Amino acid sequence: MALAAATVLRFGYPSCKPNAPAGRNRCCCNPQTTTGNGVLAINRSTWNGAAASSEATAAAGRRRDKKDVVDEEDEWPSYLTPERLDVLREMEPWVEEHVLTLLKPVEASWQPSDLLPDPAALGSDGFHAACLELRAGAAEVPDELLVCLVANMVTEEALPTYPSGLNRFEVVRDATGADPTPWARWIRGWSAEENRHGDVLNRYMHLSGRFDMREVERTVQRLIRDGMSFHGPVRSPYHGFVYLTFQERATAIAHGNTARLVGARGAGDSTLARICGTVAADEKRHEAAYTRIMGKLFEVEPDAAVRAMAYMMRHRIDMPTGLINDGRHSGRDFYDRFSAVAQQAGTYTVSDYRGILEHLIGQWGVKELASGLSGEGRRARDYLCALPNKMQRMEDKVLERAVKARNEPTRIPINWIFDRVISVVLP
Repeated sequence: MALAAATVLRFGYPSCKPNAPAGRNRCCCNPQTTTGNGVLAINRSTWNGAAASSEATAAAGRRRDKKDVVDEEDEWPSYLTPERLDVLREMEPWVEEHVLTLLKPVEASWQPSDLLPDPAALGSDGFHAACLELRAGAAEVPDELLVCLVANMVTEEALPTYPSGLNRFEVVRDATGADPTPWARWIRGWSAEENRHGDVLNRYMHLSGRFDMREVERTVQRLIRDGMSFHGPVRSPYHGFVYLTFQERATAIAHGNTARLVGARGAGDSTLARICGTVAADEKRHEAAYTRIMGKLFEVEPDAAVRAMAYMMRHRIDMPTGLINDGRHSGRDFYDRFSAVAQQAGTYTVSDYRGILEHLIGQWGVKELASGLSGEGRRARDYLCALPNKMQRMEDKVLERAVKARNEPTRIPINWIFDRVISVVLP
């Protein structure tokens, strides 16, 4: 699950206080121009406007009086009542039949050695020749796509964070590490499938010769050390499954876009295109699983489900790469720069974010919800249904403002690619 946020995408859930202030995540969406030397340049007005648009989008969902805020903070413990948790226990036979079947048997699963040169199978001469061919294809990939690929890989490699996050969810957690429940078996099976993603991307990057792998590996270690921000009730499966569905779809989009951009009609790296397409297909299966789970909750607990979804969208779906750190920059400073590169490269954009929301609204029949909703549930439904249009209007305003300003880009060396420079107009 990468999403690297902007690409992406993986899941982790920090240990947070129930009444902590909601976090704010901005999507910096920056159409780009190119300097004479082919270096990426992002227009300053677009950068500022995109940040403002994202912040305004989040703010649009958060405008409520003090009493509303207190009510929202007091509401989430209701998701941990015995009645609500019993719903998840009663779903176990359904999970066995409709969710676990989306995992593939190990014997039928691809492995990284299927997609990359294998010295044991090729012999030394054949392996050498295959590596030279791989390096020739990788040489054609633009630097901005390489930066996005690193973020995707780093997010995948931070896998230890994500099952530990799921194991904070009440009822569905794997309490012993080897529980026989369908929920626990899903967590372990999903983690096992996800584990291959970072492995195959890491090996490709190592063989390609285009990355400073020591710097990339340090970034992986930092992200696992620093964790990630969930911005939701950390023990509530309802909120967690909304997040997981969104992130798995975002990850599938990011890897799928990368496959397209580096494929035959793009950079021409057939090996990387095959790898990213294979990973994207895994993420689509995982998205289908979490979509089914949340769809079942919409069926049996529509009021709780729609209110949980609205809560998560008000506070934004924070990307797993939010705390990515290259050793020089950290937090918002680096994440915003990377998000701008992902936007201009086309691996994951603000339009993708809005598109995911529209897709899930339709998938879960949010517009059609009527019976079983409380007053708060109806307000949550109406908020969600209006949100995509609000996002679109804000994006349009940003684009209108973007053409009015011209600023010089800042040249930023990226240590992942041996300090080669990508030029970015900073806010």
